[in-house]
Amino acid sequence: MNATTRKEQQQRKIKTQSGFLAALDQSGGSTPKALAAYGIKEGAWANDEQMFALVHQMRARLITTPSFSGDRILAAILFEGTMDRDIESQPTADYLWNQKRVVPFVKVDNGLAAEADGAQLMKPMPGLPALLQKSVAKGIFGTKMRSVIKQANDAGVKAVVRQQFEVAAQIIAAGLMPIVEPEVDIHCPDKAKAEALLKAALKEKLDALPAGQQVMLKLTLPEQPDFYLEFVKHPKVLKVVALSGGYHLSEANARLAKNHGVIASFSRALVEGLSAQQSEAEFDAKLDAVIQGIYEASLT
Repeated sequence: MNATTRKEQQQRKIKTQSGFLAALDQSGGSTPKALAAYGIKEGAWANDEQMFALVHQMRARLITTPSFSGDRILAAILFEGTMDRDIESQPTADYLWNQKRVVPFVKVDNGLAAEADGAQLMKPMPGLPALLQKSVAKGIFGTKMRSVIKQANDAGVKAVVRQQFEVAAQIIAAGLMPIVEPEVDIHCPDKAKAEALLKAALKEKLDALPAGQQVMLKLTLPEQPDFYLEFVKHPKVLKVVALSGGYHLSEANARLAKNHGVIASFSRALVEGLSAQQSEAEFDAKLDAVIQGIYEASLT
């Protein structure tokens, strides 16, 4: 299948099919936490290389499990190290699409800068052009990048959105679909006000996008149900997805179900209750139940 046809099929799947995104992109500082939650304690690896090999085993187990498939999962967001590795002798992105019919995305940011004006921008990304080129070559459909809003501070919110859309322009130019992720911290003292500031800043940037360009939005589950409905219907938005943001799975699903047209893109909540010690049957049954719950919450 040529690249254009594959890309068109993937775009159509995300636009029209029911389901959600599996965020499998923890990296760097969050990796030991992700492994610990999975039942592999610190000390089980001697260096970063071994640590990332263990993470790849965890993700490969998740992806190859029967319940992980394109019937309910539209896409998976990978960490660069997962994109660079193989699953069952195929590059991960190809395995996801060819075997599972799951659209591959890759996380492109280098983590967060120090807080300023109540927000954390993304650290500089000098390697972005090379990473985008490699992602295209590996058959990746889109990218994800995260900033965090900690306070209802207009200057900070605008700075986050400005940076997100500047980088999104480079990603679109490379032929990839950007997921713009300006997370509002769930512990933000005036979360509803921060969300109102964010909505206004996002609308301005979306309305200014050139004809023919689209982005996806990954947003914190809002205090007011259907708060982002306008973006669900916006012609410049392919899809609005929600992050779990530290909410436990049951609360994340309950909040998600109140936001029509928004689907999940959960990471921590997706792997809640999975462990290295479970048998294949136990692991698949647990994952199947989690996937079904998130899928149903994404249907509203």
